[in-house]
Amino acid sequence: MSLVVRAGFLLTPSGLKTQGWLRSRHGVIVETGAGELPEAGESLDLPNCLAVPGLVNAHDHMYQWATRGYAPGGKLFDWLTALYPVWAGLDAGVVRAAARAAMARLLTAGCTLSTDHHYIFPPGRPGIFEALVESARELGLRFHPCRGSMSLGRSQGGLPPDQIVEAEDDILADTELLAAKFHDPRPHSMCRVVVAPCSPFSVTPELMRESAAQARRLGLRLHTHLAETIDEERFCLERFGKRPLDLMEEWGWTGDDVWFAHGIHFNRDEIAALARTRTGVAHCPSSNMRLGAGACPVEELVAAGVRLGLGVDGSASNEDANLAGEVHQAVMLARLRAALLGREDAAGALDGSTAWRLATEGGAQCLGRDDCGTLEVGKSADVALYRVDDLLHTGMENPLEALALAPPARAHAVIVNGRVVVREGRLLTADEEAITRELKQASDTLRKAVHA
Repeated sequence: MSLVVRAGFLLTPSGLKTQGWLRSRHGVIVETGAGELPEAGESLDLPNCLAVPGLVNAHDHMYQWATRGYAPGGKLFDWLTALYPVWAGLDAGVVRAAARAAMARLLTAGCTLSTDHHYIFPPGRPGIFEALVESARELGLRFHPCRGSMSLGRSQGGLPPDQIVEAEDDILADTELLAAKFHDPRPHSMCRVVVAPCSPFSVTPELMRESAAQARRLGLRLHTHLAETIDEERFCLERFGKRPLDLMEEWGWTGDDVWFAHGIHFNRDEIAALARTRTGVAHCPSSNMRLGAGACPVEELVAAGVRLGLGVDGSASNEDANLAGEVHQAVMLARLRAALLGREDAAGALDGSTAWRLATEGGAQCLGRDDCGTLEVGKSADVALYRVDDLLHTGMENPLEALALAPPARAHAVIVNGRVVVREGRLLTADEEAITRELKQASDTLRKAVHA
């Protein structure tokens, strides 16, 4: 089946094309142009829209959709301590309801490829990872699920309570099984598994090293949290005598198959090291502001050539999953940070065009996808289309900057793998009202269990 998509503006690697179009076949872009539409089995002609590559969510915790609004004034460690007992109640049913909500929101906001860093597997609760993969398949989202882990409980000096950590041999064995079952390394694949121990304060050095070795043996990517807070930095210095990135280098956790979440507290030498090793970073501006963690040095990372993407992070530290909104937040936070540093040219710290690149091509690079992230021949047919004739955007001089300065709440249409999954702002692959009811039930179940 072939599909032709034409928009008033089409964002290509060479810039915006007026009345630009692309044609896909079997989920892959085979032709681009401008003006008159070529013939196709299906066409989508939206002259009132700007078409951009499908957005790439480089960091998330989808299960957190069931626990939004907790500890609204807490810093990261306070927030985690408040939520760990709630997350101990997770099972496959709760995770499925939360993941479907997260994915529905991502898709309707224009995201076509997302990772999910799931690191809580309570004992005796099977099927959690499977629920994530099945949800993405049902809704039509291109997906990179992370088999995360926590092994360093409070009794051993870690942050999480002992009842939600796992034995390290079990973690490694389960990761091997899940990778064999779900990982698809082929070009344009819809599912790739990632190895992702949670953080330096919730796993041991041994698990970090063994996970890196396992990932490279299996051909999987590596992901973890790093340099998110001063508390984390203090923990690493007190426990190991080294800054977080120094630990990662010691444990084999740098390279073009690794990307970190957050990366707020990197110094100049560390930014140079990230660029040299081609290690990626997922910037999560809303979450970082919500938890008062700080502002990622986006301008310096971009200037150094670091692979940089955007992420919504978990909705318990964001309360939304609008990746287009993160484009806006990234622009504003970068400019505020530059102003607070005394920069006279702070308003130029990050422009909308660069921010959109981070949300598309940059995220694809972090996830190791050279088949996604741009609209050109040979790439996956993943497209997000946003109206530019509505109240928020009509009459603005530059449509790309307009969508960064006034972020859309929803995409008008979304295509994943050559399939239309959102049309006129409505999700076609699932019932949003049913998802909402399931999410409320899951949230109520966790809340009642904690207060029982």
